[in-house]
Amino acid sequence: MANIIITGASSGIGFETVLDLTAKKENNVIALARSADKLKRLHEIAKDLNFDGGNLYPAQFDIVYDDYQTLLPFIKSKFEQVDILINNAGVLINKPFMDSSLEEIASMFQTNVLAHANMIQHIVPLMPEGSHILNIGSMGGFQGSSKFSGLAAYSSSKAALAVLTECLAEEFKGKGIRVNCLALGSAQTEMFEAAFPGIEAGKLAFEMGRYIAEFAQNGHQYYNGKILPVALTTP
Repeated sequence: MANIIITGASSGIGFETVLDLTAKKENNVIALARSADKLKRLHEIAKDLNFDGGNLYPAQFDIVYDDYQTLLPFIKSKFEQVDILINNAGVLINKPFMDSSLEEIASMFQTNVLAHANMIQHIVPLMPEGSHILNIGSMGGFQGSSKFSGLAAYSSSKAALAVLTECLAEEFKGKGIRVNCLALGSAQTEMFEAAFPGIEAGKLAFEMGRYIAEFAQNGHQYYNGKILPVALTTP
């Protein structure tokens, strides 16, 4: 049995990852997102697809602005411990660097890095030895990969998340908690389509979601502190 928390669960890759995780009867999943309506839809679809699957507990929560002191009692009411934390929430804005204000750049880092750091600080005390923190990064933040105009803030925030992964893997060795980061290539999601209208992504959201679900459950048996590119190209 695995108790799993995933952020950014109401759409795209997070949505599909939840559906894959809840297909297993032994999984208990807390799905966090900002949209109550989208979480309701996720719960309905998961129930229809996985009527004999795991338990799903959707919860409306903004990882940037909401109070974690309200989230922790909810988690503790469902789980005695947290075995897997998937930091999937993120924001992607395609905008030239010279046209971006410092506030816009800071906002990207707040969502893509600092909010995850905050989540980790609050959840790690609930995680036993052998548990796994999986950060969802990007090929845009993978050193040596192709870079694109308009993604300076996004890619640099994802690069920061990747290095945070390496640092925390070292810090948490004594606790027996493993930390990895998947640097994803493009996937066909609402966020991708909004940032790159008319461009076809390399993978469908459900394909990437399935990969994330599998890695979250088993990848820490083979990897720790690793930034792993998940892309057919560079991108």
